[in-house]
Amino acid sequence: MKKFSIGFAFVSLLIAGVLSYFASGDPDGLDKTVEDTGIAEHAQEHPFAGGTFADYALGGDDRFTGLAGVLGVVVVLALSFGLFWVLRKKSGAR
Repeated sequence: MKKFSIGFAFVSLLIAGVLSYFASGDPDGLDKTVEDTGIAEHAQEHPFAGGTFADYALGGDDRFTGLAGVLGVVVVLALSFGLFWVLRKKSGAR
């Protein structure tokens, strides 16, 4: 299980840090449909739009897309493993 966890973390970090630079900046199907139907005219800015990780980049700088992805993966993995550890301790499982 330990080898799997380490491998999973490595592959996740690799995908977030490297492949994210190859992601398309074009709108996906949902965004395109919303734009084409005029629904986007009623859209409002999200409260966190000016946040550090907005638009999958650090501070809105596209050069840091991979770093933002890596930090996101680290946070999610840390929270997940922490939650699993707490639940395992609580249930008394070994």
